[in-house]
Amino acid sequence: MTEEMIIAGFGGQGVLSMGKILAYSGIMQDQEVSWMPSYGPEMRGGTANVVVIVSDERISSPVLTVFDTAIILNQQSMDKFEKSVKPGGVLIYDPNGITHHPLRTDINIFQIEGARLASEMGNAKIFNMVVLGAYLKVKPVVKIENVIKGLKKSLPERYHKLIPMNEDALNMGMKNVVKYN
Repeated sequence: MTEEMIIAGFGGQGVLSMGKILAYSGIMQDQEVSWMPSYGPEMRGGTANVVVIVSDERISSPVLTVFDTAIILNQQSMDKFEKSVKPGGVLIYDPNGITHHPLRTDINIFQIEGARLASEMGNAKIFNMVVLGAYLKVKPVVKIENVIKGLKKSLPERYHKLIPMNEDALNMGMKNVVKYN
């Protein structure tokens, strides 16, 4: 099994940390991983994306132009990466701020209202975990218990008290992802 994916959105949406948590989760399952971030100089508000590969086999290169999965969190990323999903692949997106919804019929498209759900849960910062939960419902490439271990690895210890809230966000995403096409 090899999963090649891109997560793309604005800086500040947790794009890079979502990718890092996925990579750590793969390591916890003794898989090969690659995590390659890309972001503009603006940090918050600028564009950000990360390419993550999780595989049972050795990864030959972290550089990809097509993906099994794209998680899209803003319109600019939709415009740039929708066409990069392999036929038969998966595109997951949050419709908040999306004005041109995906049109492809040769891929599986899912929606998760991560921004709204995170807000309803009382903390907009868990948005990325809601989206990650949606992804793991559609493509369970790592186990939830390993995601929790990945959170412990990627979060500073002073934030470990937030792990239960992040776990709730993962479950919220798993329960609320819907097929779009």
